[in-house]
Amino acid sequence: MTVLAYIKYALKSFFIEIGELSYFTARFFKTAFKPPFELKELIRQCYYMGNRSLFLVGITGFIIGLVLTIQTRPTLLEFGAVSWMPSMVSISIVREIGPIITALVCAGRIGSGIGAEIGSMRVTEQIDAMEVSGTNPFNFLVVTRVLAVTLMLPLLVIIADAIALFGSFLIENSKGSVSFTLFFNQVFDALEFGDILPATIKSIFFGLAIGLVGCYKGYYCNKGTAGVGKAANSAVVVASLLLFIIDFIAVFVTDIFFEL
Repeated sequence: MTVLAYIKYALKSFFIEIGELSYFTARFFKTAFKPPFELKELIRQCYYMGNRSLFLVGITGFIIGLVLTIQTRPTLLEFGAVSWMPSMVSISIVREIGPIITALVCAGRIGSGIGAEIGSMRVTEQIDAMEVSGTNPFNFLVVTRVLAVTLMLPLLVIIADAIALFGSFLIENSKGSVSFTLFFNQVFDALEFGDILPATIKSIFFGLAIGLVGCYKGYYCNKGTAGVGKAANSAVVVASLLLFIIDFIAVFVTDIFFEL
């Protein structure tokens, strides 16, 4: 295959993938608001994706707070601006670092799990059996999981932000003897409504992207065990790429909005 032929094939595959994912997304929104609603399965998936991801997200947030403070403190100390540390850390974590890092962790933890689970059901023909028995597999498998990730990710981001700020406080308290009250007073003085709302909104879109990509890759998984592994792997890769694109768009739109 020549280079030109490979480029044509790659572009064709890319646009086919975009079209199929767009159709899958439209089908989700069409099905999500139609009864019957699988509330029991939705609650189960919320527990599975939220509670079981909590430890990993918490550890990640704690390490982010520690590392960010340890790396930044010497620079601020050189300029005599170490008193700005709580403000700088809080804005950095809440605006950008907390949402995107938590979403990437969930893309690896949740996105791959969804892709592998639904892909295994496709390979073992469980989805076909559900269709034959009269059950709507798209509503039961896809809608519940996408909604669960969309609902849980903003909560996980809030928890990760709080733990990251606590980790930052521990470093500041050990190195600068900063009290808990003083540290978090400066944190909340620095944060504004315009910092929290955009971060929460883009966290919702992060969760939607992770859920849709994971379900799409699993639902249209190729036959065989190799297809399951490929579905899980590509779910993480595509979801991570989408997260960065959504993050860029969110930052760009927010910047324009607050300049007006």
